[in-house]
Amino acid sequence: MMHVEEQFQLLARRVNLDKKRVYLATDDPSLLQEAKTKYPEYEFISDNSISWSAGLHNRYTENSLRGVILDIHFLSQTDFLVCTFSSQTLHPDASSYFYSLDDIYYFGGQNAHNQIAIYPHQPRNSEDIPLEPGDVIGVAGNHWDGYSKGINRKLGHTGLYPSYKVKEKIETVKYPLYPEADKLLSSQNK
Repeated sequence: MMHVEEQFQLLARRVNLDKKRVYLATDDPSLLQEAKTKYPEYEFISDNSISWSAGLHNRYTENSLRGVILDIHFLSQTDFLVCTFSSQTLHPDASSYFYSLDDIYYFGGQNAHNQIAIYPHQPRNSEDIPLEPGDVIGVAGNHWDGYSKGINRKLGHTGLYPSYKVKEKIETVKYPLYPEADKLLSSQNK
């Protein structure tokens, strides 16, 4: 729930929040009551009949399929996802509207994974690194406690920083056109 709370804190900087609503999609029927008990400051929206129908013994029934379709539809309408990344949204580019509970994606020999600071951060202890908006951070890993480890490339300091104070730095490259496509585009622009 810490990732959910971080998202609501960011949202509260832009809009006035009357309630913190969370859509809970699960195949565990006991989770809804547990969530309501543990987190009374949130309003949980869920349908336990979907959870029951998604259980192991009912998973391949028509009711289970309807429940999955409903969950996918409602998840697609959310502003932000905290999940295992099996849900989708209807946003044209939802690549930054999620918080995955999986590890960050990487492969051996890849280009540097960089992020850009969007909020300043003053270190609270010797393990933290300072951030200023615009600083490029080389990601070393996510600690799954709200902090990530990385290097502030401007300062050359390595340490921890709050994960929500950065965004992914998307690297783009100009991709060359094939000669035939280039000729076609040139003739269309005349």
